[in-house]
Amino acid sequence: MNEKELIKACISGDRKSQRDLFELYAPKMMSVCRRYARHQLEAQDMMQEGFIKMFMNLEKFQFEGSFEGWVRRIMVNTALKKVSKKSFSHERIGIDETYEGKIDASIISELNAEQLLEMVSQLPEGYRIVFNMYVLEGFSHKEIGAKLGIGESTSRSQLVKARRILQTKVLESQKIAV
Repeated sequence: MNEKELIKACISGDRKSQRDLFELYAPKMMSVCRRYARHQLEAQDMMQEGFIKMFMNLEKFQFEGSFEGWVRRIMVNTALKKVSKKSFSHERIGIDETYEGKIDASIISELNAEQLLEMVSQLPEGYRIVFNMYVLEGFSHKEIGAKLGIGESTSRSQLVKARRILQTKVLESQKIAV
């Protein structure tokens, strides 16, 4: 059964097809939710709520564009709704000791994806969310500001701070590895 047939079977209420669709996309969508959540259980809640929304609105999918992209957008929007707008709007972190120079690309290439995602997950919530939305999801600062109820300049500022913290973490991991 191809993707289109699977989606149509889900719309008609076929439970096996619904399970198959869930199992097909759950691993990818869990990684999306995990980037926005503070911990695994919160990511699972986000993903479950996202799939509920997806199944409730499945008949609205017009088979134009990527179905995976459509599901991903639902997951991101669900995750963003779960994140409190005010939880990071007044977040302050001292970044006086951050590294200001360039990082050698060979250092980053020695890190695996799991290590990089772990570093991102350790960012303060606001920085992590803006970083994910801008770098991984491709939102503009204007879109981020609108979705999170913050100014574009706040979005830019939080992205810069997130990058600085990540640079410091990458350099620290290199020191530990040596």
